[in-house]
Amino acid sequence: MTQRKAAEQLPLVFGHEASTGRDDLMVADPLNAAVAIVDAWPNWPSPVVILAGPAGSGKSHLASIWSQRSGAVAIDAMPGTGSENAAAAGPVILEDADRNGFDDRTLFHVINNVRQNGTSLLVTARLWPMSWPVELPDLRSRLKAATTVEIGEPDDELLAQVIVKLFADRQLFVDDRLVAYMVARMERSHEAAQTLVDRLDRLALARGSRLTRGLAQEVLGAMVNPDSED
Repeated sequence: MTQRKAAEQLPLVFGHEASTGRDDLMVADPLNAAVAIVDAWPNWPSPVVILAGPAGSGKSHLASIWSQRSGAVAIDAMPGTGSENAAAAGPVILEDADRNGFDDRTLFHVINNVRQNGTSLLVTARLWPMSWPVELPDLRSRLKAATTVEIGEPDDELLAQVIVKLFADRQLFVDDRLVAYMVARMERSHEAAQTLVDRLDRLALARGSRLTRGLAQEVLGAMVNPDSED
C-alpha cells in the first residue's frame, strides 16, 4: 500500500436511495421491449411475464414500477409462505427466481391461481426459464407458455444515462466529458456502472476531491486489474 493511500481517511458511508419511479426510468434500445410490456399491463399477452437480463440491467426498477402500478405483492414461491393465496388474490412478483430458487410445485400452483383468477405474475431472472433447474414437467410447460422478455446489454447511450442517474441518486453532478471517458473504457454492464460510481464516489470523499478524470482512471484501472490495489 502506498504512503498516499495509507494517509487517506475512509469516508463515512451515508445511505442513498435510488429513484425507482416511472419518470426515473431511462429508456433505450436494450430496455425498450421490457418497458413496453410493463407499460402495457393489464393488457398482457399472457398472465405471466418473465423479464430476463444480466445483473443490474434494470429488472428490479421495472418490477418496482409495475408493483406501484398494479399493487402487486412480492412472493417467495416456497411452501408455507402463502404465495398461492396471494396469487389468487391479486398481482404478484417473484424476483431473482433463478438465483433465489423456488419450489416447483408451489410455483406451479402460483401460476395456476394467476391463470384461474385473472391476476398477473411478473418474474425477474438472469437466465431464460428454459435454463432454470425445473424438474416438474407441468411447471416447465407453464413456463413455456409465459411471455419472456430479454433485457440486453446496455449501449453507450444507456450506460451514460445510468452513470448520470447513479451520481444524481447521490446528489452529485458529473461532467458529460467525464461520463463519456468512463463509458469508453468500462465493462459494458449496469453492474460495472454501479461499482464504478460507488468506488469513484468513495475515493473522491476519501481524498476530499471533486470527481476528476484522474480519479476515474485510477478506479477503472483497479477494476480491470484488482491485484494492483494490494
